[in-house]
Amino acid sequence: MMRIEDNLNRIFDNIRNAAVSCGRKADEIRLVAVTKFVPEEKIRQALQYGVKDLGENRVQEFTGKYEFFKNYDINIHFIGQLQTNKVKYVIGKVDFIQSLDRLPLAEQINKYAGRLDLAQKVFVEVNIGREPQKAGILPEMLPEFLGRICEMDHIVVKGLMCVPPVADERGAGKYFKQMKLLFDDSRKYFPGIQDLSMGMSNDYTTAILEGATMVRIGTGIFGPRQ
Repeated sequence: MMRIEDNLNRIFDNIRNAAVSCGRKADEIRLVAVTKFVPEEKIRQALQYGVKDLGENRVQEFTGKYEFFKNYDINIHFIGQLQTNKVKYVIGKVDFIQSLDRLPLAEQINKYAGRLDLAQKVFVEVNIGREPQKAGILPEMLPEFLGRICEMDHIVVKGLMCVPPVADERGAGKYFKQMKLLFDDSRKYFPGIQDLSMGMSNDYTTAILEGATMVRIGTGIFGPRQ
């Protein structure tokens, strides 16, 4: 039987080994446990074994778990596509919105965060593979987009995020390299950007080798879900 403790121990070891192999420290890498379709009991186990960050994909599911999450000293990341009419349900409840991918969404986040007099921390999602079916800012549009967002009073851009095209590790590595270049270039002009969120269950070690500071893992921790 797959045990969450064993899975996490293996993942933490892999993160540590990947970091050391490229001259980095393991504590530079944050693990976000993706809890989509994961019941509270399994989430509780993950928290007991060292997880500090959780990632939710769906607004309705997140709101159903929110009272549970409030019992723990954790960071909540909203990592799924966010519709503008659902923004009001997550502002003030999640620590990070990792899927900011268009100006109308930014305007809604800014509006609702302003009503609560807070600064919502966000990651800008980049469509690094230029896939028409995926959300995200195209790489060449990123500087202009960041400039617009950073003019908003109630949004703080903390990082960049991507979901690359499905590929083997070598193929994924190509996109991760491109993201690291965008990340480094963006930080020259927007120094508040601190994190690069990329890499999931199948490719997180490659992402770390290419510069990820945050990896998002669900299946690798909790096993397959419906």
